[in-house]
Amino acid sequence: MRDSKPPGDLFEVLSSLVRWFNHQKVPYTLIGGVAVGLVAQPRATLDVDAVVWMDLAEAASFIESAEKFGFEARVADAIGFVRTNRVLLLRHRESKIGIDVSFGILPFEREMLDRALPIDIGDTVVKVATPEDLIILKAVAHRKRDLIDIDNLLDVYPDVDRSRLQYWIRQFAEALEAPEILKDFERLIENRGVRR
Repeated sequence: MRDSKPPGDLFEVLSSLVRWFNHQKVPYTLIGGVAVGLVAQPRATLDVDAVVWMDLAEAASFIESAEKFGFEARVADAIGFVRTNRVLLLRHRESKIGIDVSFGILPFEREMLDRALPIDIGDTVVKVATPEDLIILKAVAHRKRDLIDIDNLLDVYPDVDRSRLQYWIRQFAEALEAPEILKDFERLIENRGVRR
């Protein structure tokens, strides 16, 4: 993986986030626009997304510890929100950058955490989802920006594991009863073949 360093505020947020996760001994990986920017082509993003793996019974102490690393909750009842939605909404106090920390539960998420890639950003090593796993997440999110990210990731990583992509995207499309997720991904792959 390439050595890259994001711009000032974002670098500070990522450094603090990694220190917090490591201090709490929580398995994690970065996902979303920041992750795409670190493994492929830098792109503008307004927040940071991560997935962690931990028992929700430990969430209260985990959330309390965030303050020591410069993070504050974006909702009044952070614990209740996590228990209901499995997402912790934070803000970096100094920069005001939003952080969404998802609490993983799915087999895919566990695999994604186990496969995460270490990337050097300055003097900090962050764990980032693999290009394949980012493509899967982007296919499931299925917004226009996500489909553009998939295209960019495929430009940088043309030899991704297509069977892994097909398998997991199909699983999510079936579970969500959203066949368009798989159809649009397959169409994107076909269109790339025509363009080349």
